[in-house]
Amino acid sequence: MNMPVKKMEAETIAPSAGPAAAAVVAMTPKRPPRSEAYARMAKETAVRVIPPLVVIVLLTLIWELVCRRAGSTLPPPSKVFNDTRELIFHPFFDNGGIDKGLFWHLSASLQRVAYGYSIAAIVGIALGTLVGQSVWAMRGLDPLFQVLRTIPPLAWLPLSLAAFRDGQPSAIFVIFITSVWPIIINTAVGIRNIPQDYRNVAAVVQLNPLEFFSKIMIPAAAPYIFTGLRIGIGLSWLAIVAAEMLIGGVGIGFFIWDAWNSSHISEIILALFYVGIIGFVLDRLIAALGKFVTHGTAQS
Repeated sequence: MNMPVKKMEAETIAPSAGPAAAAVVAMTPKRPPRSEAYARMAKETAVRVIPPLVVIVLLTLIWELVCRRAGSTLPPPSKVFNDTRELIFHPFFDNGGIDKGLFWHLSASLQRVAYGYSIAAIVGIALGTLVGQSVWAMRGLDPLFQVLRTIPPLAWLPLSLAAFRDGQPSAIFVIFITSVWPIIINTAVGIRNIPQDYRNVAAVVQLNPLEFFSKIMIPAAAPYIFTGLRIGIGLSWLAIVAAEMLIGGVGIGFFIWDAWNSSHISEIILALFYVGIIGFVLDRLIAALGKFVTHGTAQS
């Protein structure tokens, strides 16, 4: 008699538990297989990488065919590679003086850019905040900024050499004076475009000026600030290459000028390739930093 009762209880409990268990199973999301995730990542990578690779291969092929003709003044890619093989595979040699590998020339240029650009970022954000926050500062300083920013970078070099009497600080000054203007202007625009609702909330909770600057002003203007920083880093890299052609010493700009004086066209092409790659990497680093700081609101 006990067995049928137990069976009946089991049958009674099972149907009542069945829908709940089914609901739990239905609510639990299914994870995609790891192979599908890898396939999706591979597809996204291919979409980003394959098109530029195809374009680069086609342009290289056209360059090779055009410059292989008799009478061509520029070397084809195959000759560039053969002529610069030692520079490519041995970038760290140092024979003293200016006889150094490309690594040392590039690192010297990047060091100058780091100094000049850092100063420009600090000064630019500070002045941009002042101009964006104060109407009187905007009326007094903005016309001056608009005039100074139109002066070509190399036009500042003789003045900086006269002031500093040395190539290193002169190059850093040229980087600073070239890259500071877009940072100032974009920061000022970002500060002026802070929504009035943010200012009202700050007034209601009685934020002091320092709290308003750190919690409201900078986060709201960050996308504009990083746009200026991206423009500034590009201008910094352009300015240092041009300045180093005139000040001499170790640096990628001087390397290009020295290769021209020695009629080593292949070395110039290799140096230009490195300049372009490093400029692209610097831009993407600032873009990635802006995306991280602004949680994706800055342009990438």
